[in-house]
This record gives sequence, structure tokens and C-alpha cells, in this order.
Amino acid sequence: MSGEMEIIDGEGHILGRLASEVAKELLKEKEKKIAIVNAEHVIISGSKETIFKEYKMRKDRGSKEKGPFFPKMPDRIVKRTIRGMLPYKKARGRDALSRLHVYLGIPEEYEKVNREKVGNASAERLSRKYVTLGEVSEKLGWEPKQR
Repeated sequence: MSGEMEIIDGEGHILGRLASEVAKELLKEKEKKIAIVNAEHVIISGSKETIFKEYKMRKDRGSKEKGPFFPKMPDRIVKRTIRGMLPYKKARGRDALSRLHVYLGIPEEYEKVNREKVGNASAERLSRKYVTLGEVSEKLGWEPKQR
């Protein structure tokens, strides 16, 4: 299966808007593969206290044995958010999700490749408070590896 690969730099993008654009693209084109890099720099708009409280409640919901399980790592939170916008229980949604890759930082194979910005998801127009996904993940207990 040879499809075109689109690399999106997550830095400076709003999580929900980025997720909806990527989900639409994955469902629209059957062969397209998308890689999102710099997942820890994706932005969630709102006050820090509110966001931290909401994500902590999501993570603590359910039991350790039966779930629902909510990820701590930024790359997995982005993928989970996109999964929520796909019909992932049907073959079409599973296929779309399998063509999505999300990375922390920028992997070596994508360093020299041109990275795109999603126009509608840019956080440049945000005038209010926001927090990065990396900060939220650290509050949830994720420990970033030092390079």
C-alpha cells in the first residue's frame, strides 16, 4: 500500500481543531498517511486549572482493571482525541486510524522533510490563556525523557 505521507508539525496547533482536520483527511482519502510530530507542543485553550482538573478526572475515571483507560503521554492523547472523531469500531475508521502516526519531538526520518501547518488549527489567533499538552501530561504523571 503506497500512499502519500503528510507530515504535520503539531507545534502551535489547537488540539481539537487539529484532530478534526486530521480525522476528515484520513476518512476522505483512503491511501493517505499522516504523521504528526511535536505532539507535546500542541495547545489546549483555556485556563490551566480547569484543563488540569478535566484531564485528571478523565484519567481517574473507571478502574485500573476494567478501564476506561486514558493515556498520559502527549502523543497518545493526540491519537486518542483523533480516534474519538473517527468511527473506530467500524472497518473504515480502523483503517483510517492505522494510517495515523503521532510522535514526540521530530524523528530523524522527518527532520529534513517539509512539515505542514493546518490552516484552521493555528493558535496564532488565540488571545486567551492556553496550556501545552506536554504540561498537561506532566501533571498526569508523564516524565519526559531528557535527550
